[in-house]
Amino acid sequence: MKLVTLTTDFGLRDPYVAEMKAVMLGINPDLRIVDISHQIDRFDVRMGSFVLASAAKFFPPGTIHVGVVDPGVGTPRRPILIETRRGYYVGPDNGLLTLAARRDELVRTYHITNPKLMLPQISHTFHGRDIFAPAAAYLSRGVLPFEFGEQISDLASPTFAEPELLRGKVVGEILHVDNFGNLTTNIPPSALDWLGAQTSALLRVKVGAVRRKLVVASAYAEIPRRKALLIEGSAGLLEISVNQGNAARLFRGKTGSRVEISRAQSPTRPCQSWSEPSTARLRR
Repeated sequence: MKLVTLTTDFGLRDPYVAEMKAVMLGINPDLRIVDISHQIDRFDVRMGSFVLASAAKFFPPGTIHVGVVDPGVGTPRRPILIETRRGYYVGPDNGLLTLAARRDELVRTYHITNPKLMLPQISHTFHGRDIFAPAAAYLSRGVLPFEFGEQISDLASPTFAEPELLRGKVVGEILHVDNFGNLTTNIPPSALDWLGAQTSALLRVKVGAVRRKLVVASAYAEIPRRKALLIEGSAGLLEISVNQGNAARLFRGKTGSRVEISRAQSPTRPCQSWSEPSTARLRR
């Protein structure tokens, strides 16, 4: 039995997710399909990339991940299959799959062009059903990656701002807003060391035009109910939260909002890329 995951911006109102699952099960009835999320903000490749990379690392080796956040569907952007040390990624070559695949140690990438491994008729607007779903299902049945098309090496990469330390403040952005209203930033916890801040320290936090003083906590419940806090989240990045409340509403924050965290003077240094949150450090 093979495991396939789905990450899309389709929502659950329309039949699109069901159609993809129907195609895959028609090719391989023994498939096990897990939904990572279908609530990615529409056309938000950056959010989809973050959500997929956050979840994919917890699935067992051999898992096939299908991602469809595809504002370029019907254009010359390539449908691709990525082989990694731990599994496979199928979707558009628009940066959606790259972050997760690189974390899994990318091995080879193939341009999906073999019509025998697609549906007979290809819609201009639904490659998720007509190309990506069949590719995942055939892959699960033992079709080898090179049979899908030629090998390529020039993958698109998602664009994320790099956090920076500027004149005593760390500057970053919001990467994700979860269902609880928690604001995941692109700032690694190591930034707190540069600010001389430990647990229980009070920091100035600005999201967009909203400013607040927040305590650095190690658990939500350390802070009184409905009070805001700064904490290392499950993705290994600094998170702005409200204990039993909604930080997105409090700060009017959304994906891409600028974040500033400050306390004391620190030298100007760039931060390491957020793409390795478990080991991210501010560069010296």
